[in-house]
Amino acid sequence: MGLLRRIASLRRSRVLQYRDAKGVILLDILPQGQCINAARYCSTLDRLKEAIRRKRPGLLRRGVVLQHDNATPHSANLTKQWLQRYGWEILPHPAHSPDLAPSDFHLFGPLKRLLGGMAFETEDDLISELRNWFDNLDVDFFRVGINSLLSRWQKCIDLHRDYVEK
Repeated sequence: MGLLRRIASLRRSRVLQYRDAKGVILLDILPQGQCINAARYCSTLDRLKEAIRRKRPGLLRRGVVLQHDNATPHSANLTKQWLQRYGWEILPHPAHSPDLAPSDFHLFGPLKRLLGGMAFETEDDLISELRNWFDNLDVDFFRVGINSLLSRWQKCIDLHRDYVEK
């Protein structure tokens, strides 16, 4: 069972969204202007671990596969130590490969269509709209996104980790 993570920059808010084929496990909203560093990322991973324990009983025992890129907070020693301590596996993500990031190829289009033309009075209004949207998505939306990652990865392997066109 794999988990996927992606940072989406929405206006000045950052949304860290973790999901699997059954749906969203954790939405972590960074306050406006806050940057993510290794300590903050590990704190988010702590919250993710607890969310998995609550929402996906047994997954922690079966093993977590996390997809993230090689951004500094993800590749920092502190993060590597956290991942090693809990035995979480990292799905490699070749640089500059939006075709292997489900957020890029599956999530952002529908999300942009939803938010296009909308104005929010506050960051809380935006967050509320996002939570509502994710909560109301059909489980097939997530299943299709995760399953299409499998075929995209196979293409990448067949092309010796070269860029995969849509």
